[in-house]
Amino acid sequence: MRPNINFDTNPSIYKHWQLIVENTKAFLIMKVDEDAGFFDGYKLKLNSYDIGVDIELADAVQRLRFEYPNVNSVIIKSGNEKAFCAGANIKMLASSDHAHKVNFCKFTNETRNFLENSSKESNQLFICLVEGVCAGGGYELALACDHIILMDDGSSSISLPEVPLLAVLPGTGGLTRLTDKRKIRRDLADVFCTMEEGVKAKKAFEWRLVDTILKKTTLNDDLQALIEEKSIKKPSMDNLTGIKLNNIKKNILNENEIKYSTISVNIDRDKKSVTITIQAPVDKAPINIEDILSQGDDVWLLRCARELDDAILYLRFNELEIGIIFFKTRGEIGKVLSYDKLFETFENHWFIKEISYYWSRVFKRIDLTSRTLTTLIEAGSCYAGFLCELIFSADRSYMAEGKFEELNNKEASIVLSNSNFGRFLMSNDMSRLNTRFIGLPNQLLLTKQNQSKYILAKEAYELGLITFIFDDIDWDDEIRLFLEERSSFSPDSMVGMEANLRFPGKETMETKIFGRLTAWQNWIFQRPSAVGEEGALKKYGTGNKGMYTKERT
Repeated sequence: MRPNINFDTNPSIYKHWQLIVENTKAFLIMKVDEDAGFFDGYKLKLNSYDIGVDIELADAVQRLRFEYPNVNSVIIKSGNEKAFCAGANIKMLASSDHAHKVNFCKFTNETRNFLENSSKESNQLFICLVEGVCAGGGYELALACDHIILMDDGSSSISLPEVPLLAVLPGTGGLTRLTDKRKIRRDLADVFCTMEEGVKAKKAFEWRLVDTILKKTTLNDDLQALIEEKSIKKPSMDNLTGIKLNNIKKNILNENEIKYSTISVNIDRDKKSVTITIQAPVDKAPINIEDILSQGDDVWLLRCARELDDAILYLRFNELEIGIIFFKTRGEIGKVLSYDKLFETFENHWFIKEISYYWSRVFKRIDLTSRTLTTLIEAGSCYAGFLCELIFSADRSYMAEGKFEELNNKEASIVLSNSNFGRFLMSNDMSRLNTRFIGLPNQLLLTKQNQSKYILAKEAYELGLITFIFDDIDWDDEIRLFLEERSSFSPDSMVGMEANLRFPGKETMETKIFGRLTAWQNWIFQRPSAVGEEGALKKYGTGNKGMYTKERT
């Protein structure tokens, strides 16, 4: 039985990365400990990676944003003399169950997207310095950076060899980033993706697979000149004091209950469901930025984002049979709104901006989670401002209508704010309300006219903000019937249906990457050509080629 995966880490216990900060410049050095694989049964040779390596990378990028806001250039390089990165570890993939393969690729994609947005959101430019072999996921890491340097030394090379070697696709958006981000000609991309040996400096530069090629003798001077050139237009972030990110406050009480400081997680294994309850802050938000900064990572707005993010990842990787997530909130709407107001009041302050970007990532993580997402709005709930995004992320939302005697005759209500009209965008670059009302512009306008007011169930239903409303007589029965019905459906068809319905509207690079991961890679990871006993993943490294099924579908 494999151990549970924990996503909370810090640089003092990293096994695979070094984070070195020098004034406004930082180095992220990948030096994977080959004997420290997350699971047993494989060695992480040639800087190949598994989930443990990527957890540390995600943490490092997060810390650069919060702890080192004055850094404007980050250089990713290898600490392994033989290779930059050989990509995802093949033996790890071959021995992993299907769910872990897909969740691993999804988390890695989310981390790459996070890194990719650091330049425009936080003025942190990522430069990838490739020396040695750079294959598969290694080149995909480079593709996520703002600028790729490849050493012109006769041996360093880049490749995406998954198709010829493994009968799978580059799992972290490699094909999409070639065509959509770097605008590589499709015929050259075809050639590149079928060459297991890859290409070296001159051809890589000619095909625009890298941005710069450098000789070893002039590397330091050329790198410094490049940093200065790329940073000249970036606003100065000097003299900012970062916020240290301490360990998340998390208590696993038993196999069915996890308690954080702002949320609780309760699993019902019989019903294959989990309830995540967010607790509103006890006090109103501070009114000046100095008081907010003095709280550091303990400020409710940041603490809640970190804890919700951790809970979603925990459920994704460790609770595979839990198919339905219920979101609940508890507390005073006014206190949530006081924190929501910070996004406007201090929208130009680096710390509040970073918290806003973090919530964007958390909501996207929820959007991309392959579980049925259901929001329950009851008397005593505190869906207000940014927390209303949980309503619009959901596949279904249920709101209690009228007074509930057992809840002191309170009525459920929700309050919209500016946060719901463009602050937190989905992967399709649209707000969740815009996505919800994609063919109903007048409905969106009407909804906007109702922000800042307490909206009760009947009006919320008429505005199209929630799916169903039920009174106290029907509430429990309707939720039970929904659970029973949803649990009776095929989980596979639910994954496909939900992923198809969540992202209407225009395609973006992000929606393409995750859509193709859900469909194409999900399918390929189950085909005998890749994962059968004679498949390429199983045969890799044995000296024998995989046996492919020849039919096309």
